[in-house]
Amino acid sequence: MKTEVLKVTGMTCDGCVASIRHALTAVPGVADVAVSLPGKQVEVRFDENRLTVDAMRTALQSAGYEVAAAAAKDEHRGRCCCS
Repeated sequence: MKTEVLKVTGMTCDGCVASIRHALTAVPGVADVAVSLPGKQVEVRFDENRLTVDAMRTALQSAGYEVAAAAAKDEHRGRCCCS
């Protein structure tokens, strides 16, 4: 199992939290979903042999939400002093 944290834009209320949780738990390979409304993020535990991060992004987009790009720290991993 792998865990991924996705920044979600467009999440504004508890209804959004429920929609996001429902959209992701319906995807085969998702084991657990923890949504943080204040943090505007979702932590997903999933089987990386059955599911990709892109598939999770697609599920969120189909539910009407956007997934922000990876943090700059992750984009520069191994190439600068902040990694």
